[in-house]
Amino acid sequence: MSSKQGDREDSPKDENSTGENVVFTDDEVFRDEFADEISAGRPDPSGEDGLPQGLVEETEAIIEDWSDSAGLDEKTSGLAAELEELKAKSEDLTSQLADVRDQLLRKTAEFDNFRKRMNQEKQNAIEFANKEILLDIIPIIDDFERAIQSAEASEELSGLPAGKAVLEGITMIEKRLVSRLEGKWGLKRFNSAGEPFDPNFHEAVLMDKSPDTKEPVFQEEFLKGYTLKDRVIRAAQVKVLMPQEGE
Repeated sequence: MSSKQGDREDSPKDENSTGENVVFTDDEVFRDEFADEISAGRPDPSGEDGLPQGLVEETEAIIEDWSDSAGLDEKTSGLAAELEELKAKSEDLTSQLADVRDQLLRKTAEFDNFRKRMNQEKQNAIEFANKEILLDIIPIIDDFERAIQSAEASEELSGLPAGKAVLEGITMIEKRLVSRLEGKWGLKRFNSAGEPFDPNFHEAVLMDKSPDTKEPVFQEEFLKGYTLKDRVIRAAQVKVLMPQEGE
């Protein structure tokens, strides 16, 4: 091998079949030598398995890359599974958040209604705190009205100067009392004359039938009705004219 290599080093040029000069490079010389070694069945001292060390390392690198690619596929599959799991958890949390938000809105509305109701009840308790006292005063006003009506109907009392003075005094007291209760406490007396019968405002203590009416009609008032802050606290006691049966 050495003599052959020496000959090539000494004669780097050769002629091909056409007679042209051919220049051999070092790589070509190496390939020729390696081909001779393979032909002779001798292993390459640079490789453990009879292959060049560079080729062995390149092959190992390719195998390692393939292994890394397989591991990368496994990691990708694992990441995809984790992503799907995270998506499912995200959807579940979104649904839970919507439920919690709906419950919060409902509780807020319920609390707002409760607060309004409590404020209304508190206001009503303040406004109607004197209801029972006023209900005790109303019969006294009724007595004043009866006394005035009796005095006006009495010719003897109304014909005397002293009787007129008493009647005027009682009338003045009654009007002042009613006016005071209405202005300061909100107690109002409503008149039912000429109004249709309304069970929310009227209490029928007497009824009469008439073929000339088609619905209950107010006919006569016995006791006046009263409201406190626009709420009826005593219905007016009246006589009602009812439709004739069979009409």
